[in-house]
Amino acid sequence: MSEELVTFFKALSDANRLKIVGLLAQQPYSVEELAALLDLKPSTVSHHLSKLAKVGLVSAKADSYYNVYQLDQKALEEKSRSLFSQEEMSASVADVDMDAYDRKIVTDYTRPDGSLKTIPAQRKKLDAVLRYVAKAFDVGKRYSEKQVNDILRKYHEDTASLRRELVGAKLMTREGGGGEYWREE
Repeated sequence: MSEELVTFFKALSDANRLKIVGLLAQQPYSVEELAALLDLKPSTVSHHLSKLAKVGLVSAKADSYYNVYQLDQKALEEKSRSLFSQEEMSASVADVDMDAYDRKIVTDYTRPDGSLKTIPAQRKKLDAVLRYVAKAFDVGKRYSEKQVNDILRKYHEDTASLRRELVGAKLMTREGGGGEYWREE
């Protein structure tokens, strides 16, 4: 997962920091003003502000004896756009095993020889089993209905249901009634 994304969410994971962001979205404040508004010690507010500044959400400018903090609205918008981009969100799950669910379902529904104990009734589980069964067919190769049935019989005796479900799930394509079947990529 993107370290920048985790750091950003950690900075916003505290209720007081969210309140500070909310207050600074309305107008700039000094540490003392924020401390009084939130009933916190100035040192605690300074700690929260440093966390928010670290991720680029707030900035300070000197105003006589005080530092006045303000929300960097532009930085917030840019950070939101970059952190929540399709690429960034996809990268955050790069190390997740996307086939784990299918493997678990197939293990639950198959015997040691690879045949199915039963055809799942629940759609998500059925889809996982169908993806498993579809691997028995070569992509692009055409099969007669008899060939399809011979292959499906290794998985379950109800070849008609499996055939119909494979076509319905668009894992296989069928041409004409009783015609040819093939698996597309």
